[in-house]
Amino acid sequence: MPSPRHKDNVASPSRKKPVSDLEAHIGYWLRFVSNHVSHGFQAKVEAHGVTVSEWVLLREIYGSGPTSATALAACTGMSKGAVSKLLARIEAKALLERATVEEDRRNHVVALSAAGKKLVPELAQLADQNDEEFFGHLPASVKAAIVDAMKNVVAVHGLKSVPVE
Repeated sequence: MPSPRHKDNVASPSRKKPVSDLEAHIGYWLRFVSNHVSHGFQAKVEAHGVTVSEWVLLREIYGSGPTSATALAACTGMSKGAVSKLLARIEAKALLERATVEEDRRNHVVALSAAGKKLVPELAQLADQNDEEFFGHLPASVKAAIVDAMKNVVAVHGLKSVPVE
């Protein structure tokens, strides 16, 4: 005959699983750290007159060179409407130039203005500084393991949208 102690360890339909603590979830810790890292970066870029969403598009254009709103939507996972609104805001800040495609006058190509080309490296340096502030104390092997783990989660779940907020 099983001991009363053994009986307590046996799952039964009437016994409910205990409620897990918040801190027991990886997602909790990811969100906790992410919120602080994101808030720190947001404050830094907003001091330069742009939002994090605008920074994402500026950096994409910097890397790709002249491109279209459609291409930006595809590589960031944002809707074309969201990209168009952001591009209009960036253009109003004189960080972007828009040109009509000669072969198809309905299409436009966007490129960074001289001011945009100057600003992107400054903002990238702020991103590097922000990473260093939060993760600089970690050994390189730990940072690499974290990045590898997150890339694996992205791949397994087919995540596409670039984080902008």
